[in-house]
Amino acid sequence: MINVAILGPGGIADDQHAPAVAGHAKTRLWSVLSRSSERGHQFATKHQLASPFPVHQSLDSLLKDPNLHAVIIATPDRLHAEQVIACARAKKHILLEKPMATSLEECDQMTGALRENKVVLALAYHLRWHAGHRKVASMIQAGHVGQLRHIRVHWTFAAPNDSNWRSTPESGRWWSLAANGTHCLDLVRWMMIPTEGEISDVKCVVSRSKFNSPHDESAIVALQFESGATAEICVSVQFASESRVEIYGDSGSIRMEGTMGRHGKGQIYHASGLQAPTVVQFEPTNPFLGELNNFVNAIETGQEPEVGPLEGRRNVECLLQAIKASGADHY
Repeated sequence: MINVAILGPGGIADDQHAPAVAGHAKTRLWSVLSRSSERGHQFATKHQLASPFPVHQSLDSLLKDPNLHAVIIATPDRLHAEQVIACARAKKHILLEKPMATSLEECDQMTGALRENKVVLALAYHLRWHAGHRKVASMIQAGHVGQLRHIRVHWTFAAPNDSNWRSTPESGRWWSLAANGTHCLDLVRWMMIPTEGEISDVKCVVSRSKFNSPHDESAIVALQFESGATAEICVSVQFASESRVEIYGDSGSIRMEGTMGRHGKGQIYHASGLQAPTVVQFEPTNPFLGELNNFVNAIETGQEPEVGPLEGRRNVECLLQAIKASGADHY
């Protein structure tokens, strides 16, 4: 049994990661790191943490536990590097919420610590484990749309105000790009790179017109791949809308409606040429359980997780290129 600690008992840890660990046959919720003792104890009680001393306000204290095997890090982006390096040195395997870090230097320091201590790190890009997305990836590889030409991803939500930690330079480096954009970028890279090569050019426009935040509130990212194929990503915290993914190839297209998010649901349609689209059937599953299962398998077998440090670093590199291309690289 793999004993797992949660670092940061926020929303995604509370409603997704903790239930996934509890529902996995090979993992057990063990302990939690929280700045607030009260919040930590509430989390420990709600999720029935198994450690005799489940609540910690110090990372050093949590990592000294010899019965702890792995951690899920769901803390603000600026904390990732320091926490990952500490966990690696303590020989604890790591499932890390995205993005990997806020600079390439941090990514390289993290990777060095992981390699030196032979610790697994998997990035929590749960959209890869959406059953419909996996089916679409297989369809693309099987040639159901022909040669890939363009992917468009649209995913927004309306933030109630600018109090989110991602809106401040002290906690994060990007807002819309870190909340949703990094997921969209991972999805595009996953679908495109096997046939279209690496990203060769990045353009970006950002808006801060609603909250006057120092960070991106809306971002439009345009990508070109080595083959000449293109992609477009629209993310925002300024307005709510239904998510959509459109995939275009020489001989067909795929449209995914409402599949972006934590739920694993939505509708998918496939069309050959200009013919009427048909529904792509898939069985909704819990994507967080899927990514956890991949993490556990990497620990047990020594195989690389589906999204490891190298791909995590490439994602951060693209985020940095996007914000630099927007002319907003001042923080």
